[in-house]
Amino acid sequence: MTPDSNELLQLTQRLLDAVTQRDWATYESLCSADLTCFEPEACGQLVSGLPFHRYYFQLGGGSAPVQVTLCQPTVHLWGDVGVVAYVRLQQKIAGDGLPRTVAFAETRVWHRSNGRWQHVHFHRSEIEASS
Repeated sequence: MTPDSNELLQLTQRLLDAVTQRDWATYESLCSADLTCFEPEACGQLVSGLPFHRYYFQLGGGSAPVQVTLCQPTVHLWGDVGVVAYVRLQQKIAGDGLPRTVAFAETRVWHRSNGRWQHVHFHRSEIEASS
Protein backbone atom coordinates (compact mmCIF):
# COMPACT_ATOMS: atom_id res chain seq x y z
CA MET A 1 0.00 0.00 0.00
CA THR A 2 1.28 3.48 -0.86
CA PRO A 3 1.87 6.26 1.69
CA ASP A 4 -1.11 8.16 0.22
CA SER A 5 -3.31 5.07 0.57
CA ASN A 6 -2.32 4.68 4.20
CA GLU A 7 -2.93 8.37 4.85
CA LEU A 8 -6.42 8.18 3.31
CA LEU A 9 -7.30 5.17 5.44
CA GLN A 10 -6.12 7.01 8.56
CA LEU A 11 -8.07 10.14 7.59
CA THR A 12 -11.19 8.07 6.95
CA GLN A 13 -10.89 6.42 10.37
CA ARG A 14 -10.34 9.83 11.96
CA LEU A 15 -13.45 11.14 10.18
CA LEU A 16 -15.57 8.20 11.40
CA ASP A 17 -14.21 8.61 14.93
CA ALA A 18 -15.26 12.27 14.80
CA VAL A 19 -18.77 11.18 13.78
CA THR A 20 -19.15 8.63 16.59
CA GLN A 21 -17.71 11.07 19.15
CA ARG A 22 -19.74 14.02 17.78
CA ASP A 23 -16.52 16.00 17.36
CA TRP A 24 -17.69 18.74 15.01
CA ALA A 25 -14.37 20.62 14.95
CA THR A 26 -12.47 17.59 13.65
CA TYR A 27 -15.22 16.62 11.19
CA GLU A 28 -15.40 20.15 9.79
CA SER A 29 -11.61 20.36 9.46
CA LEU A 30 -11.53 17.17 7.37
CA CYS A 31 -14.43 18.09 5.06
CA SER A 32 -14.76 20.52 2.20
CA ALA A 33 -17.34 23.25 2.86
CA ASP A 34 -19.19 22.05 -0.25
CA LEU A 35 -19.17 18.36 0.75
CA THR A 36 -21.83 16.37 -1.13
CA CYS A 37 -23.42 13.09 -0.15
CA PHE A 38 -26.07 10.46 -0.64
CA GLU A 39 -27.00 8.85 2.68
CA PRO A 40 -30.10 7.30 4.27
CA GLU A 41 -30.83 10.45 6.30
CA ALA A 42 -31.08 12.47 3.06
CA CYS A 43 -34.03 10.36 1.81
CA GLY A 44 -32.59 9.82 -1.68
CA GLN A 45 -31.54 13.44 -2.18
CA LEU A 46 -28.07 14.75 -2.98
CA VAL A 47 -27.12 16.96 -0.02
CA SER A 48 -24.54 19.71 -0.47
CA GLY A 49 -22.72 21.59 2.28
CA LEU A 50 -22.08 20.99 5.97
CA PRO A 51 -25.21 22.40 7.70
CA PHE A 52 -27.18 19.17 7.11
CA HIS A 53 -24.48 17.20 8.93
CA ARG A 54 -23.98 19.72 11.71
CA TYR A 55 -27.59 19.16 12.79
CA TYR A 56 -26.81 15.55 13.74
CA PHE A 57 -23.67 16.55 15.63
CA GLN A 58 -25.71 18.98 17.75
CA LEU A 59 -28.26 16.40 18.87
CA GLY A 60 -27.92 15.02 22.36
CA GLY A 61 -27.04 11.39 22.48
CA GLY A 62 -26.38 8.39 24.57
CA SER A 63 -23.11 7.94 26.29
CA ALA A 64 -22.81 4.30 25.27
CA PRO A 65 -19.53 3.61 23.49
CA VAL A 66 -19.57 2.97 19.75
CA GLN A 67 -16.98 0.86 17.98
CA VAL A 68 -16.35 1.17 14.25
CA THR A 69 -14.63 -1.50 12.16
CA LEU A 70 -13.73 -1.00 8.51
CA CYS A 71 -14.01 -4.26 6.57
CA GLN A 72 -11.99 -4.87 3.43
CA PRO A 73 -11.09 -1.22 2.79
CA THR A 74 -9.92 -0.51 -0.74
CA VAL A 75 -8.17 2.68 -1.84
CA HIS A 76 -8.01 3.93 -5.42
CA LEU A 77 -5.76 6.86 -6.28
CA TRP A 78 -5.78 9.06 -9.38
CA GLY A 79 -3.36 11.92 -8.86
CA ASP A 80 -4.95 14.26 -6.35
CA VAL A 81 -8.17 12.24 -6.03
CA GLY A 82 -8.58 9.25 -3.75
CA VAL A 83 -11.55 6.96 -3.24
CA VAL A 84 -11.90 4.76 -0.16
CA ALA A 85 -14.55 2.00 -0.31
CA TYR A 86 -15.40 -0.38 2.55
CA VAL A 87 -18.14 -1.82 4.71
CA ARG A 88 -18.43 -0.13 8.09
CA LEU A 89 -19.57 -2.25 11.01
CA GLN A 90 -20.82 -0.13 13.87
CA GLN A 91 -21.31 -1.74 17.27
CA LYS A 92 -23.18 -0.13 20.15
CA ILE A 93 -25.53 -0.91 23.00
CA ALA A 94 -29.16 -0.44 21.95
CA GLY A 95 -31.91 1.06 24.11
CA ASP A 96 -32.82 -2.40 25.41
CA GLY A 97 -29.28 -2.83 26.78
CA LEU A 98 -28.27 -5.44 24.21
CA PRO A 99 -25.37 -5.05 21.78
CA ARG A 100 -26.29 -4.28 18.17
CA THR A 101 -24.24 -4.18 15.00
CA VAL A 102 -25.29 -2.28 11.89
CA ALA A 103 -23.46 -2.36 8.56
CA PHE A 104 -23.06 0.35 5.94
CA ALA A 105 -21.53 0.18 2.47
CA GLU A 106 -19.56 3.39 2.12
CA THR A 107 -17.53 5.19 -0.51
CA ARG A 108 -15.55 8.27 0.49
CA VAL A 109 -13.99 10.62 -2.07
CA TRP A 110 -11.02 12.72 -1.05
CA HIS A 111 -9.29 15.53 -2.98
CA ARG A 112 -5.79 16.81 -2.30
CA SER A 113 -5.37 20.56 -2.64
CA ASN A 114 -2.27 22.47 -1.55
CA GLY A 115 -0.84 19.22 -0.13
CA ARG A 116 -3.87 18.56 2.11
CA TRP A 117 -6.56 15.92 1.67
CA GLN A 118 -10.18 17.03 2.07
CA HIS A 119 -13.29 14.88 2.12
CA VAL A 120 -15.46 16.07 -0.79
CA HIS A 121 -18.16 13.42 -1.34
CA PHE A 122 -19.55 10.22 0.15
CA HIS A 123 -22.20 7.64 -0.48
CA ARG A 124 -23.49 5.56 2.42
CA SER A 125 -26.09 2.80 2.26
CA GLU A 126 -27.27 0.65 5.14
CA ILE A 127 -26.90 -3.07 4.57
CA GLU A 128 -29.94 -4.93 5.79
CA ALA A 129 -29.23 -7.84 8.10
CA SER A 130 -30.11 -11.18 6.57
CA SER A 131 -32.51 -13.39 8.47
